[in-house]
Amino acid sequence: MARLYVLLFLLQVVLAACALISCLSAEDGTVRGLPRFAWVVVILFFPLVGSIAWFLAGRPVTEGDRRRGWPSAGRRPVAPDDDPEFLKSIDERVRRDDNALFQRWEEDLRGREDDPRRRDDGPSPDGTAPPAGPASADRTPPREDAAPRDGERPRDGERPEL
Repeated sequence: MARLYVLLFLLQVVLAACALISCLSAEDGTVRGLPRFAWVVVILFFPLVGSIAWFLAGRPVTEGDRRRGWPSAGRRPVAPDDDPEFLKSIDERVRRDDNALFQRWEEDLRGREDDPRRRDDGPSPDGTAPPAGPASADRTPPREDAAPRDGERPRDGERPEL
């Protein structure tokens, strides 16, 4: 008989712990009957009656509870990578960032092509000649029949002798 009392006592403690956890984890506006603080006091001072009362009258009831008896697992995705809207937002953000990066690259490339200081051949777009300096002074156009200089790549059709 003592074992039965110990078993019933443990069952009451487990039921009270479950009711207390359920009460404390319920969202603020969804607790029915009494305020959350009052439910906690009732569960703590009257564990058996308070726990049963919480599960019958105080616990929030969702649409999933009414239809199936259990909260539906399909209400929201379990992890962010299972949420199609989240994945779509990431894809849009990556696409937008890539497009911005490509535009910056294209603007940089256009700026390099249009920059007269970087061009050494011919007059600049404003009609002035390129600055005369050591880089442009010893640069002569290559002759067609001349062999490549040291460090230059061979022209088409020319192969080094082995």
